[in-house]
Amino acid sequence: MVQVFCKNTGESKRFPEGTSLLQMLQEFDCHRPYPIVSAKVNNVSQGLKFKVYQNKDIEFIDVRESSGMRVYCRSLYFLLYKATCDVFPGSRLYIEHPISHGYFCHLRKADGSNPTSEDLLLLEARMKELVAKDMPFHRYDVQTDRALKEFRKAGFEDKVKLLETSGEAYTDYYTLDDTVDYYYGKLVPSTGYLKVWGLILYHDGFLLQVPSREDPSRVADFVDQPKTFEMFKEALRWNIIMGLSTVGDVNEAFLHGRASELIQIAEALQEKKIVQIAEEIDRRYRSENPLKVVLITGPSSSGKTTFCKRLSIQLKACGLKPISVSTDDYFVNRVDTPKFPDGSYDFDNFDTVDHDLMERDIMKLIAGEEVSVPEYNFVTGLREYNNKLLRLTEGSILLIEGIHALNPALTAQIPDESKFRIFINTLTGTLLDDHNMIPTSDNRLLRRIVRDYNKGAFTARESISNWQNVLSAERKWIYPYQETADAMFNSAYLIEFAVLKNHAEPILRSVPQNCVEYSEAHRLLKFIHYFTPVSDREIPATSMIREFIGG
Repeated sequence: MVQVFCKNTGESKRFPEGTSLLQMLQEFDCHRPYPIVSAKVNNVSQGLKFKVYQNKDIEFIDVRESSGMRVYCRSLYFLLYKATCDVFPGSRLYIEHPISHGYFCHLRKADGSNPTSEDLLLLEARMKELVAKDMPFHRYDVQTDRALKEFRKAGFEDKVKLLETSGEAYTDYYTLDDTVDYYYGKLVPSTGYLKVWGLILYHDGFLLQVPSREDPSRVADFVDQPKTFEMFKEALRWNIIMGLSTVGDVNEAFLHGRASELIQIAEALQEKKIVQIAEEIDRRYRSENPLKVVLITGPSSSGKTTFCKRLSIQLKACGLKPISVSTDDYFVNRVDTPKFPDGSYDFDNFDTVDHDLMERDIMKLIAGEEVSVPEYNFVTGLREYNNKLLRLTEGSILLIEGIHALNPALTAQIPDESKFRIFINTLTGTLLDDHNMIPTSDNRLLRRIVRDYNKGAFTARESISNWQNVLSAERKWIYPYQETADAMFNSAYLIEFAVLKNHAEPILRSVPQNCVEYSEAHRLLKFIHYFTPVSDREIPATSMIREFIGG
């Protein structure tokens, strides 16, 4: 017998060895408003078919939590893939990136045509049939050579490349009826769990809609993001040109000695985009309605600081004189900072910034007046005036950087033609293979963990602990204004996971297993294991990635 402690109910029960989590769930009175899809066992995410042979702590999870949502979405990908195999034999499905509160998918049919509304109706009908049948997902843990044979037989060269370069002795894969696929995390027990989803045509593909995080009983609201989609198309076009669509492609390139070349290409692509943005700013500055203010925003660890520095250099090369101001320097004194219901400070709240004062100062600068601007002392929590005087002269342009820079309430009195808005983020994720993507936020989380640890600011455990609050604040205060940008900059670095791997692995291993943050550390360690590591010796000092790894 084994003893299992359920964190949801706070009680312990004894079970025969080999009892599954699904069987235990029936014994624990674990009421949740939404269906349970997975669990954490000793702070490691597991599927509900996981069998227990030793004493464990368990916590049952629904889709409102990130680990549960990932399990649900992976299972949904397989359901969709199975339906495409059944409805369109000989087709290829590519699950490419998150957008518009869903996932953009491209279906390459045997005749080469794009999907139609009639095609989606057929897919939807087949998916509903599979859900109604409540068909089980079967998991097999086998020697990697055997898995490679299965994937070659199925025509999965993307998965073959990934597994051949990962160096694993054993690999697990899944089947749904007679269809085989690979996923780097756990799935729900059966198709009957997948009741909330939708399919809608989107550009030259379609959108797989997933449950709303706030109310998982319905699909998330569709939000059109045409500018963001263009950034995805641009990144995809370059990946295809270079033959680097998946992690397996990138690993192969490293193993063939192309790391130095890829670093140079990554730097060149980013510099080219910065030059284009600087030239557009210069053109508008010299137009009949001169541009006065450049507003730059992006979520945490997107690379805003380095971007601003590199943009300033390119603006100077255009003959302009950039002057930078941060919204952080207009923070209210800490005692006046808005608070959460639990009494902790809400540092991401819009009212953390004295926006009335900041807008008045901006208006004065645009009018040609000299302004004494504050500097925020993060040690004392006080806004200080240290005789920092600014004035916009001929050729000067004001750069305002901060998470609220694109919030229209910050610059309501400034005419739109006088503003140029830039949104920076790791806009494109990394595809492990055609059906497995790494969320774009994972780039930023790893960056933040490495930077905070190296600076001695926070441990990996502390950075992970605060991450969900960071993401929640971004959804509220940053992303609603993303599509208002005049320019978007993708700060995702072509080979950054391969570079971050050497820095992140020892830091993530420092997270103790007996804390809740271990679950996320374990997940991050698992997926960066797929990447062939690359030394950062050839990364330039001015690189975006240097902001996080140092040097």
